[in-house]
Amino acid sequence: MNKKTMLFGMLAMGLAASNFAQQQTDSLEIEQLDEVVITDSKFKLKRENSGKVITKITQKDLQNLQGKSIAEIINATAGIEINGTKSNAGQNLSYFIRGGRNRQVLVLIDGIAVTDASQIANDYDLRLLNADQVESIEILKGASSSLYGSGASTAVINIKLKKASKDAFAVNLKSTIGTNQSQEDSNYAVENFVNSVSVNGTLDDFNYLASFGHQFTDGLSAIAVGEESDPFNTYNGYVKLGYQFSEAFKVQTYASFDSFKADFDDGFGFADADNLSVTDQYRLGISPEFKYNNGSITLNVAYNNVEREVESSFPTQFSAESFIGDLYNRYNFNDKFYTVLGVNAQQNEIESFSIPFGSTAFAQDINPEDATHTIIDPYANVVFVSDFGLNVNAGLRLNNHSEYGSHLVYSLNPSFKKELNFGYIKGLASYSTSYIAPSLYQLFEPSFGNSDLEPEENTTIEVGAEVNIKDKATVSVVYFNRSEENFVDFVDQGNFMFQYSNTDNDFTASGVEVVADVTLTQALKLRANGTYTKVDEDLNLRIPELKINAALNYQLNTQTFMSLSYQFNDNRDDAFFNSTTFQSERVNLESYSLIDFYVSHKLVKDKLTVFANVNNILNEAYEELFGYSTRGRNINIGFTLSL
Repeated sequence: MNKKTMLFGMLAMGLAASNFAQQQTDSLEIEQLDEVVITDSKFKLKRENSGKVITKITQKDLQNLQGKSIAEIINATAGIEINGTKSNAGQNLSYFIRGGRNRQVLVLIDGIAVTDASQIANDYDLRLLNADQVESIEILKGASSSLYGSGASTAVINIKLKKASKDAFAVNLKSTIGTNQSQEDSNYAVENFVNSVSVNGTLDDFNYLASFGHQFTDGLSAIAVGEESDPFNTYNGYVKLGYQFSEAFKVQTYASFDSFKADFDDGFGFADADNLSVTDQYRLGISPEFKYNNGSITLNVAYNNVEREVESSFPTQFSAESFIGDLYNRYNFNDKFYTVLGVNAQQNEIESFSIPFGSTAFAQDINPEDATHTIIDPYANVVFVSDFGLNVNAGLRLNNHSEYGSHLVYSLNPSFKKELNFGYIKGLASYSTSYIAPSLYQLFEPSFGNSDLEPEENTTIEVGAEVNIKDKATVSVVYFNRSEENFVDFVDQGNFMFQYSNTDNDFTASGVEVVADVTLTQALKLRANGTYTKVDEDLNLRIPELKINAALNYQLNTQTFMSLSYQFNDNRDDAFFNSTTFQSERVNLESYSLIDFYVSHKLVKDKLTVFANVNNILNEAYEELFGYSTRGRNINIGFTLSL
């Protein structure tokens, strides 16, 4: 039996033993018993009635993870590996969820899809988000294109931003300072500064929220052998206004800007360089909602603009605009049968200009008059919750794309819950299809683009079970199998000519996820998850075969909270371009384990809290991305103040 099999087996046995032990222990009620989720159906349903295993990160969870970015927080979820979270603060993020890539993950902010049409994979950059602006996060894994459209193939990450306080006026301040050093450094210089402030409140039927955040991080080089640090500087601003016209009608509007500057080094020769990446994002939106007997009509309209500039030996400028409108009607027949009927419309546009090697002779640009597409998708989703334990979630969507025509996707997700004296047992299964529309870059880039591209198709099968022991524990096990067809790849056409093309090869990713929340005592809780992922060799770069996360949370008293967390990442393959041989080469990165500690203390109840965290306590040396630096032992301290 090899090391990976032993670790996964020990995790499963330990969770089972913990569950048995809890039947003899008095404890606090597990919050998940009454937890409500919405991402899998757009309705507020009890988690136990969902046919999916949804991870919900609550505001209380976020309060116990202060000092971490949104990407770092999500990275501790089963089935997810976000590469770049442990490197230099400006490192590009790669989303590996259930063996997939960035293009297969859809990010929602307040239920509205956000994408970046300037990116090759059309993916959204989580570095743009400020964790202090977030109220909660729901992560729905598996194919969900029938409800959310393109890109919802391996996961939907639904990020809900904070709402206004019920008080007429409230102020929230937060400040964090800390170190940012590699394993070889030991001077513990203060190089990380994160600050935020928000003003919010409710005046009769009017509510408002305005927040601002800033982060500056320095001290760590992007590449492992670098001698010059590469700073990361980001600003975030967000304004939300709402008005309740009547019990039946309300409107929310918002505007935000997010900006960051990240220095980076030359990845081809792994040498220090004065390269700079600058990204500015602007978002505007309005969301009116009208409620009627047993139903509601909601319209989400959003505009997103991204300006991105790269200053390097390959200078490039991108400008992308996206318009999205999502109109849907929710109707609850009798608390057993729920329906959603909607139509989603998008228009994306991109413009770019680049000067490779500093020579205008090689200049390339993407013309926005040509590089645009529209998507119009009608969709329907139904949920049936029976009295005898059967629950069914089914959906259908007709994708209509201006470039490749129409494409039908669907999903069927039955589950059965059996109430028992000690809690319940739930079995679940799903069969769902999804699609990833080619990005504007892949379609219209003048040298490599291909306007004949078809959408990539994914099919996902899930089978699993969840066991709940009242007031004690919730444990779930899920097997997934996902197949990819029409994979869009960068293909060598011969004579060093490359083009984006749909490949004839099919690929498969499969695995098992184990998740457990266990109350060991009234004050001590264990949260753990483990994921085994098997991916075809052509797709397995940077994906650990085995990944384990665990956290022991201890509520010492009403004022003090402590948490000790652990993460194991199996060995992974990576690839790099050898500037000597001019070939891409594979290299194996060794497995590693990280231990973090967090503590918070309320000095003044509901007013002032101080906190501290120590990351990578053992100062373990490891590689997250070949040739690039990773963070060693670092300390952050901070406070939150509510007035």
